[in-house]
Amino acid sequence: MKNRIVTCLAFVAAFAISSCKDATTFTISGKLDNPGSIKKVYLLAADSAQVSIIDSTEISANKEFSFKHSSPYANLYKLRIGGNIYDLVAKNGDAITFKTDVANVNHDYEVGGSETSEKIKEFNKISNMYGAKNSKLSDEYTNKSAALGKESDSLLKIYIPQFQKNIADYSNEVLKFVADNKKSLAGFYAATSLDQYKYEQQMVAYADDIKDEFKNNPAVQTFLRQMAAVKPISVGHKAPDFTIKSIDDKDVKLSDYKGKYVMLDFWASWCGPCRQENPNVVKQYKLYKDKGFNILGISLDIEKKDWKQAVNADGLSWTHVSDLQRFEGPTEKLYHIEAIPSNFIIDPQGNIVAKNVTGADLEEFLKKTFK
Repeated sequence: MKNRIVTCLAFVAAFAISSCKDATTFTISGKLDNPGSIKKVYLLAADSAQVSIIDSTEISANKEFSFKHSSPYANLYKLRIGGNIYDLVAKNGDAITFKTDVANVNHDYEVGGSETSEKIKEFNKISNMYGAKNSKLSDEYTNKSAALGKESDSLLKIYIPQFQKNIADYSNEVLKFVADNKKSLAGFYAATSLDQYKYEQQMVAYADDIKDEFKNNPAVQTFLRQMAAVKPISVGHKAPDFTIKSIDDKDVKLSDYKGKYVMLDFWASWCGPCRQENPNVVKQYKLYKDKGFNILGISLDIEKKDWKQAVNADGLSWTHVSDLQRFEGPTEKLYHIEAIPSNFIIDPQGNIVAKNVTGADLEEFLKKTFK
């Protein structure tokens, strides 16, 4: 009987403690070692458009600080301590603990009371590791260029592939982290660090996976709307048909290319990166046009004379069309063109099989397709 009373009292005590927990706010309690001249800690909140300071507090004599806030949804917050930023995810009801040694050159920290914040910390380790690799490569390249007194093509040929490999390795690590943390906001914030153009297919699939999660978070909802918009023109979907005027004022339809491989190449005479990519596109077209590769160049120019001059200057010998309305043309809106260069490769069945492939990636794709 005595044991039953003790058990009941323990249950009542635990219930009382949990009931006293404030479900309308979250708290962050921090402890700093070696704060030096730092007197204040700042709390920042991230939304879908910006990061802004929402509060600040003095560091106490015993090197502690605390924040108490309310949030209508779980969200990304940041502590700014001196020149360092630390990520946290908080929701009402959380009692988050934080500790760091300001003098630590690696900016290591401890966080408790929020599983998602611990996951964000895991992701930041991945991000920081690859960031350090790229910084090291950048410093090496800068120092060697300085020693030569100029930029060197031979150096670029050495370092650009290393940068590209680091970015690819980082992206693969992020994709794995996202797959392992689909039900966590940490997975979402990791996903948004990816190159949306290059990994659009994976991002669209991820959006489908989380469409019923985080319904109150504006950043997530904005992301879901963006992915819903691009889904119909993402890899694996039928390319929507259109009719557009050619450079000699004739109607051209996408359906004219039915049964053929065609690349829709969105570009413009005024687009520097487009003009830089054009020699590669010309090279690939010469290699594969007799094997069934077609290009439909879609210019975002407004002035036809500028458009024609660029076509001739760059030796673009395929069919050219334009709405002559920059990003506001019906074809551009149909394909959600928000930046150029941008391209879509469509197979003989009318399916989008690749998107935004340039440089070595375009070369590799065509080599595999027409082997």
